[in-house]
Amino acid sequence: MKKIVVITTLMLLALVTNAQNATQARMVLDKTAKIVGNKNGASASFTISGKYGKSSGSIAIKANKFVAHTPEAIMWYDGKTQWTYMKNNEEVNVTNPDPSKQQSMNPYAFISLYKNGYKLGMKTIGSNYQVHMTSLNKNKPIKELYILINKNSYKPSQVKMRQSNGWTTINIGSLQTKNLSDSMFRFNAKDYPQAEVIDLR
Repeated sequence: MKKIVVITTLMLLALVTNAQNATQARMVLDKTAKIVGNKNGASASFTISGKYGKSSGSIAIKANKFVAHTPEAIMWYDGKTQWTYMKNNEEVNVTNPDPSKQQSMNPYAFISLYKNGYKLGMKTIGSNYQVHMTSLNKNKPIKELYILINKNSYKPSQVKMRQSNGWTTINIGSLQTKNLSDSMFRFNAKDYPQAEVIDLR
C-alpha cells in the first residue's frame, strides 16, 4: 500500500512539475514573440544550415511580412504574395505560399507556433533558456523545435527545427526593433528592370 501511495505521489509531482515547466516556457516565448513580432518591425542577421547546404544574410520582419537577403537571392513576402529574385539568372518567381510554407520561412511564424498544437518544455543552458517544442499532430510540417533565448533580453539566438527532410539550424544575430515601411516587403519591378517575372500563382 505504501508503495502505491509513493508511486502515486511521485507521478502527481512529475505532472505538476511538467505543467509548471510548460507554463514557464510559454511565458518566455510570450516575451520573445513580443520582441520579434514588434508591430513596427525588427531586423536581424542570420545563418541557416541544413540538408540543402548553408547560407547567410539579413532579414527584416513586420508581423507576418518579411524580406530576406542572401548572396543567392532576395525574398519578399507581404502577408499574401511572395517574390523570390534569383540573382544568377535575374528571374523573379511569384507565388502565394500556403501556411505550412510560411511557417518554415518566417522566424516569427515558427517562434509563435507554441500557441497551438505543441507540447512545451524548457531548461537553462548558461545565460540562455532552451525551449523545446514538440508537435502534438504528426501531420504538422514542423515536427520539433529547440529555441535558444537570452535570459535577460528574451531575444532568440538560435532556432533548430525538424521537418520531414531533417533538421535545419538558424543562428540569429543583431536582432533590433525598428520602424519599417510596409512597402519594403513588396517586390518593386522598377528596381530590377532586367528581371524576368514568372507568375506561378
